[in-house]
Formats: sequence, C-alpha cells, structure tokens
Amino acid sequence: MDDPCPHIKAKGDPEKTSLYTHTWLVYSAIQRFAECLGFNIETAGLGAILHDIGKANTIFQNNLKPGRRKKAITFRHEIASCFFISLFKEELHPSLIEMVIAHHKSIKNDRGEKGVLDLEEYVKNPFKDHAKNWEDWNQDAVKILSAFGVPAQEVTIDDAWNNYQKVVAFCRDASKKRGYSPWKGLLMAADHFASALILNTSVRLDTTFTPPNLNYFNRTSKLYPLSLKKADSKKRHTIVVACTGAGKTDYLFRRCKNRVFYTLPFQASINAMYNRVKSDLKASNQNLDIRLLHAASKFSVLDESKDEILLQKLVGAGIKILTPYQLASIVFAIKGFESLIIDIRGCDVILDEIHTYNGVSKSMVLKIVEVLNYLNCRVHIGTATMPSVLYSKLIDILGKENVSEVCLTKKELNQFDRHRLHKLESWEDAHSILNQELKKNSKILLICNRIDSAQSIYSQVKERYPEIPSMAIHSRFKRKDRLKKEMDLRGVNDQGKSLNKYNTGSGPCIVISTQVVEVSLDISFDVMVTETAPIDSLIQRFGRINRKRTSENLGKYKPVYIIPPPDCTQESKPYDLDVLNKTFEILQNGQLLHESEYQEKIDHVYPEPDITDIENHSVFKKDGTWNQPMLTHNHRSILFDLLEIDNAAAILSSDETDYKEATPEKQMMMEIPVRLYSVKNFSQLKEGKKPFVLPDAAYTEDKGLDMAKAQERIQDLYFI
Repeated sequence: MDDPCPHIKAKGDPEKTSLYTHTWLVYSAIQRFAECLGFNIETAGLGAILHDIGKANTIFQNNLKPGRRKKAITFRHEIASCFFISLFKEELHPSLIEMVIAHHKSIKNDRGEKGVLDLEEYVKNPFKDHAKNWEDWNQDAVKILSAFGVPAQEVTIDDAWNNYQKVVAFCRDASKKRGYSPWKGLLMAADHFASALILNTSVRLDTTFTPPNLNYFNRTSKLYPLSLKKADSKKRHTIVVACTGAGKTDYLFRRCKNRVFYTLPFQASINAMYNRVKSDLKASNQNLDIRLLHAASKFSVLDESKDEILLQKLVGAGIKILTPYQLASIVFAIKGFESLIIDIRGCDVILDEIHTYNGVSKSMVLKIVEVLNYLNCRVHIGTATMPSVLYSKLIDILGKENVSEVCLTKKELNQFDRHRLHKLESWEDAHSILNQELKKNSKILLICNRIDSAQSIYSQVKERYPEIPSMAIHSRFKRKDRLKKEMDLRGVNDQGKSLNKYNTGSGPCIVISTQVVEVSLDISFDVMVTETAPIDSLIQRFGRINRKRTSENLGKYKPVYIIPPPDCTQESKPYDLDVLNKTFEILQNGQLLHESEYQEKIDHVYPEPDITDIENHSVFKKDGTWNQPMLTHNHRSILFDLLEIDNAAAILSSDETDYKEATPEKQMMMEIPVRLYSVKNFSQLKEGKKPFVLPDAAYTEDKGLDMAKAQERIQDLYFI
C-alpha cells in the first residue's frame, strides 16, 4: 500500500523517514523477532503499529524541523501513541502498553523525569500537553493505523482521555511490581533494528537469529589434546581448565548448540577473536552474522559495510563477541536490559579467561553466571588458571550435576612445559639479556604493570637499539593508533594475510607492553622480561612465549625473566602488594615451570576467595527473583560507580575542530581512553563523548599519551 501520509515524519534530518515507512520497518522486524523468539506474532505486530503513532502530533512534527528552538513543554510521543489503544482488542492492552509506554523512558524515576508517572507527578496537565491540537492530527494517525489493518474508527478527545487514564492506572500498578517485561524488550529490539538499518532492514532480517555451523571446530590434532576429547556430554554447562595452546577455544565452540555469545575481558582480545572466528567460519557459513561489541567496536569494523557497523549493538547475531560488562546490564537493569534478555536466553554463552577478573568485577561475573543459568543459557567457562575457591563457587552456582568438567591429565600437561624462569634484581639487569637475545634474532616481549613504566622502558629501548623494530602498546593511545598497533603486533591483517612484522617477521624485535597482551592475542615470542604480576596474570603472560606448538618445538624451553615487586603499596598498583610478594616468593629462580604445578601455586597465592558482595546492588537475586520495578531501568552510572570506573575520553588540541564536526565513528578514532581523575582539570568539549582537551606535546604515535607531560603543559592550552 502507498504511504497514506508521506508528510508525517518519524525521523528528521538526514533520513526524514516517514512515520508509515518507519512503522512498516519496525513491523517487519518485530514479526521476524517474535517468530524466532516464541512471542505471539500478531500481538507483536500490533505493538509495532501502535508504538510511534503519537509522532503524528503536530508538536512532534514541528520539533523535527531544522533550527527548532528548545521545546516549551515536555512531549513524549509514546504517551500520545497510547491515546489510540481503544482501537485494539481489550485483551491485548496489557501487552501493547508494555511495548509502547516505556520503549524510551522508564515509567517512573526516569533520569530526566520524563516518564509517564513522572509527568503525572511534576507536570500540571500532561494529557492536555500531549493532546494539544487534537483535531489537527488525530485523523492522520488513524489513516496510518488503518493502512496496517487497524479499524478506521474515530477516536474522540474523550476516548483519548479514557485511554490515557487506563494507561496511567496500568503503569501505577506495574510500578509496584518487580520484574521485567519481555514485550518491552521485543519492541525496543525491533525499533532499534529498524531505526539503525532503515531501508536495509528487510535484507538484514533474513540472517538474524540463525545459529552458526560450528563443524569447523571438530578438527583434531595430537598437538592439541582438547581436540581429541569428546564434547558431546548431555550436561548443559561446561568448565574447561587447560593451558594456553591446548585447543580450549575450539573445545568451547564444540560444546555450543545454539547462537553464541562469546565474552572476553579486553578490547584487543575481542578484536583478535572476532577476526579469527570470522576467518575460520567463512567457508562453512556463507551468510554468518558475527558481531563484536566493546567501547570501540564501531571503529574496529570500519572496514566492513555500513550495515555491519550498525548491526553491532542489535539483537539476533549468530555469534556475538563482547565483554561481560555488556552482559552486566541484565544484572543491574541498565537501559535495554530487557532486549538483551530476550536475545540471550536459551543461547550458548562462553565466558573465556574468567580468571582475569578481580574484586567487584569477579563478583559481577559470578552474578552474570547466576542470571544466565536462570535464563536457561548453556554456560561454557574457559580458563588457563583458576583458584580452587573460585572453581567451587562456579560449580555451586551451576550445579555439579549440570556441569561437564574438562581438564588435562598430568601427562598431557607435561607436554606443555615450555618455560624456564629466572629472577632479576631490576630492569637494569635486563640489558645484557636483551643484547644476548638480539644476537640470536629473538623476538622479545617486555611487560610492565603501569603505562608510565612501559613508556620509560620504551624510550630506553629506542635509545639503546635504534635499528631494532620496537613498539610500545598500552591503553593510552588514540583508538586508531591502538588498532594499528594490535594488527602490527599480530603480524597479520584482518584477512589473515601476513604483514611480515613483529609476530610474523623474520628478524628480531622488541615489544614493550602492559597487561593488554595477556589474553587471547595470538602471538608467540621467544623471550620475556616482566614485572611481577599476580600468579594467574603471570601465567597468562608466559603464554605469549613459545606459544606455537609444532612437533619440532615440543620439549624445547624458552626463558622468562621476572623483576621483583616494589617495596611500597603505591608503586604496586594496580595490584595488591601482598599478592605480588606471595607470587614472587613461590617461584624459584632457574626452575623449569611445570604446567601441572600451576594450580598448587595459584591456590597458595589465593587461599581465600577475592569476592565482594554485590547482592544489594544487583536487581537479580540469588533466589531467582527480580527487584526492579516493572517498565523501568537504571542508568549505567550505577555499574560505573560499583566498579569504580572513572573512564573518560581525551583528544588532542589539534583535533578539537575536526572532532566537533566529525561523525561519531571518526570522533572515536581521535579519542584516547584516560582516567577521569587525571584529566579533570583540563577543558572539556560538549560534543561526542565530551572529551577533555590535552596538549599536543603530551602525545606521540609511538609512545602514546604521557600524562606527566600533559600536566606540565596544561598552561599551553590557555595561550593558544
């Protein structure tokens, strides 16, 4: 059918999508989603038809016009949409209200006090505001509804008032209940999908909610003992404890039967896993819908099509690779959590490298395991190292009778002995070692616990060995520079082609890093010098040395050198000094490191669980109940406060003008992740991520941001 009201818009510049077109796109998406997720398809479609019809209001249409000044009144189109609910069967009203009334704002205690019950409390006559000019626009709304088969009956102002009162009463009752609304999650998911992809919505729908073909991971090799172990246990969950290079990733995928959510702790490891899985499964999955999600994921896939960039945050991926912090929105009821619930329930969820989380983060991951179990997910946990107390905690949550427990035998573990450990007095002692190893054409990895230390060591390396390829990599680079460094370090491009650099290069090199290289970066160097880190982190670092397994290098050992912990607590940050001292003491100088003895060492360092009680902060409780008022959500600052996250973005002064005019994707290229406390005295922009503006002299492409120089040159910014 032709658009009955092409002059009525749902979106302003630049799309200028008509309300009819947008409604049709959401209707198409929600029908597909409802079918795949087990919702009543007809009811879901009616929710899509109703959800934005209030945008026909002349107030909303005027607000879309360019140069429109600040609105005199608060107008929420979802409230005006509910004025037409009497055109639908009464028995469907509860589901329709849940889909429509809160698909943007919480019904109560909205952060901007724009929820329907907030307006009832703080605004004199919200109905009058939303029904303004009723006679000028309600007939257009009815025309659009009738184009979708809704009876073309007149809706009087009295009808609208009665409908509004019914919705308010429903919301008052809902706000007293605890739980979440799957209907709301469904509508939000479809609305976001259609709004992002616009006219490409129907094309992309065909590949949504399609489980991947994972047969590729059934490959076997004697070099990878997990590939020889059966993965067909009928138990729902999995815990795999196996050293680096044993085939853990393949095994975890072999345990999956549905769509897959794969979590990893760090951006670098997520990017690497995304490229790896996409390459591995390309031949057997012609239309594989694989996505990644983290703070910079938009930039990580900028070489993909525009649609693939837009898809990253949307529901329905065959495989989605992300951090557990994205899943934490369920635990803390952060905006959009209902959509995530309906997307993930019943799916396979891989929690890889689970040992890397500490304190509150570890408690959050345990709570995520609780809620995933409640949502009937199949949970597959992989780790190279795990304290026994944490292992027992996970077994308690999932139920021992439900968990397939997989590990290597002592004989299998002995095949992975590949490192000999040496203790140094200080970084000064490392210079003679570097001289020796460079003569052997070795690839050398130096790891510091703090960025400023890594930058200092990098400067010394460049001065002493100017002819040797060297790189510093840590978190304080512009995002575009960081991704380039990750690619150069791996030595392969996104298509898997060798760049003949660093990891794949033929000559010697030196890489100076922080803990960003610990997890899931597929590199194999020849020698390491590292500052003492917690035992589980050290084991992960060791896994970057002599990593590649071939029949020729079995039984050959490479050296790893560790530097003692500092003397004071302040210098040991971000780690606990007591943990560092225990780790250093339990490692013997000159010893061959036996994989079979790591568990004993870990349990010595971590005899008690390092777990913080977050039950009072979580909306999902241990008894399987929810403590979130229906049709409401929380702001993500709750999660940030709990994790003590003070992340902020910074840009350089020379990028300021470009940043203000750039698209969000290009803005992200310029951003440098920083800690808020370190930049709070610098000026801050209002655009984009509201970055702080730092002096150019504090940044170089090879060393990244030097905060000490930034503080020294802060006055420069006031004289430009």
